[in-house]
Amino acid sequence: MQMIRLGDHGPAVIEIRAVLISLGHLTGEVDAADPVFDAAVQQGVRAFQQARGLTVTGDVNEETWRCLDGARWRLGSRVLSHEQPEPLFGDDVRELQERLLEMGYDLGRADAIFGRRTAGALASFQREVGLRADGICGAQTMDALHRLGRKVRGGRPNLLRETLRIQSAGPALMGKRIVIDPGHGGGDHGVVVVEDETRWTEAEIAFDLASRLEGRLAAAGVRVHLTRGPSPSQPLSEPERAALTNELGADLVLSLHLDGHANPLACGVATYHYGQSHDGGITSTLGERLAALVQEEIVARAGLRDCGIHAKTWDLLRMTRMPAVRVELGYLSSPADRAILVNPQFRDRIVEAMVVAVQRLYRPVEIEQPVGTEAPLVPA
Repeated sequence: MQMIRLGDHGPAVIEIRAVLISLGHLTGEVDAADPVFDAAVQQGVRAFQQARGLTVTGDVNEETWRCLDGARWRLGSRVLSHEQPEPLFGDDVRELQERLLEMGYDLGRADAIFGRRTAGALASFQREVGLRADGICGAQTMDALHRLGRKVRGGRPNLLRETLRIQSAGPALMGKRIVIDPGHGGGDHGVVVVEDETRWTEAEIAFDLASRLEGRLAAAGVRVHLTRGPSPSQPLSEPERAALTNELGADLVLSLHLDGHANPLACGVATYHYGQSHDGGITSTLGERLAALVQEEIVARAGLRDCGIHAKTWDLLRMTRMPAVRVELGYLSSPADRAILVNPQFRDRIVEAMVVAVQRLYRPVEIEQPVGTEAPLVPA
């Protein structure tokens, strides 16, 4: 879809304003006679993106539009069914998923997508309460959900299930399947910096780091897959990368990016996992754990500034069915970070940090070693 931004007019702006008003991010009424994307709408979009774990730009791209459209729905306001040309997406789906998770049904994470696992969990609930187990959330199913209410309030319903899953996988890396996603690619270079006739691009550095990481993990017996080569003619979109990862049945996803900013003083590494803050902290428990491990190991070993871990709802993090993190490995626009990122020795330190973080994820916390001191299983 075409980007919708400051100064635009049209029916899409009417819908954007209506959703923002309903969510409290914009005051006033929808003016169908003059639907303009003004500064107030831009600020409302920024507030919405911040609350929903999206990249805060104030512009409405395809991902923000999909989230705005999904935010219109409340559980019970439409029939939810998997028998659609495209999976249904929205806040009502997420609320249904939360209810089912709290009642003990395993459907993965509450990702707001009505897929086969959600339909299967719903059918199990219907069967247990004496309804037709068709996996469709209609009036009768809503009545049953209202009667039962929530069995658990607060906490993380998936915490125990995810913890048991990682423990059952065992501490060895041998045989595990990890997808490495070098950001951008093809004609999309990401952040580009030119200095003294030298040109650095985010896509090239991310792929070099991914290749180094692939080699280290493969030497430890990991089955590694990259989402792209060094220069594909047409890079995959985030939903396509997520679909590829799900098809491969990966255990983990590591997405590698670099950041950029107009201010050269902006610097540091940050790691992101699936989650959002507007509704009480829905998150991927293992994704959050992996993000914390990656972040602290990179900071300790490479010396980059610690910009923390953060919950986001970016498509690759939300649509994957396994723990996934996106690592912004420093600012290419920062002279200090760039000196690290273009240095092969420091790149190896970053890769070593990520290998150790993966090792730590699968190992019992009782035998943890101090951060930054553990050697990777396979030396460089």
